[in-house]
Amino acid sequence: MGYDLRPFFLTFKLAFITAGILFIAGIPLAYWLAFTKNRMRYFVETLVSMPLVLPSTVIGFYLLVIFSPRYYVGNLLETVFNARVVFTFTGLVIGSVIYSLPFMVNPIKSALQNFPVSLIEASYTLGKSKAATLLHIILPNIKPALFTGIAMTFAHTVGEFGVVLMIGGSIPGETRVASIAVYGETEALNFSAANFYSIILIVVSFSMLMLLSLANRKKQGFNG
Repeated sequence: MGYDLRPFFLTFKLAFITAGILFIAGIPLAYWLAFTKNRMRYFVETLVSMPLVLPSTVIGFYLLVIFSPRYYVGNLLETVFNARVVFTFTGLVIGSVIYSLPFMVNPIKSALQNFPVSLIEASYTLGKSKAATLLHIILPNIKPALFTGIAMTFAHTVGEFGVVLMIGGSIPGETRVASIAVYGETEALNFSAANFYSIILIVVSFSMLMLLSLANRKKQGFNG
C-alpha cells in the first residue's frame, strides 16, 4: 500500500523555513534581551517565552482570528494586497515562527549572557563596532548555542500540531503536514498510515535530539 509522502515534504520545508527565519531574527532579538538595560526587556522576555506554557491551540485560534478575511487585518491583506494567510502555507510559516520563537531565542540569549565581558570590552577597545564584535567575536564562540537553537526549532516545528491545524487546516499538498496527517488518518481509523507517519516523525525527532546531545558532549569534551 502506497502512502502519501507530501506531508513530509511540507513538514521539512516548513521546518527549514521556520529555522532559517528564526535564526536571522532570533540573534538580534537574543542580543538585545541579553545586553539591554531597557525595562521593556522583562515584558519582551515574557512575551517570547509565552509559547512554552500557552496551549498551541490558543495561539492558533488568535492567529486565525487576526488573519481571517472577516476581520480587519485579514480583510486588509486580501483586499489591498490580494494575500490570504489562513489555510495557506504562509499561515503555517507565521504560526510556526511565533510558536517556535523561544526555542531559538532562549539558548542564544543564555549563551550571550554567559559570554566573557572581557572579550567584548577588548574588542571595543580595538575599535570594533558592536556588529563586528557580534559577528566575528561572539557568534563563533557560541556555536553550540546556535546549533541548539536551530536543532530545537527544527524538531519543534516538525512536531507542531495545534497551531498548524488552527491556522492551516488539513489541505493535501498545501497545509497537511505530517502531524496533521497522523491525526487525520487516526480519525479515519486508518491506523496503518497513522503508524507510518508516526514512526518517521519519531525517527526524525530522535535523530535531531541525538545529534544535539552528541554535539554538546563533544563541546564539553573539548572544554574539559
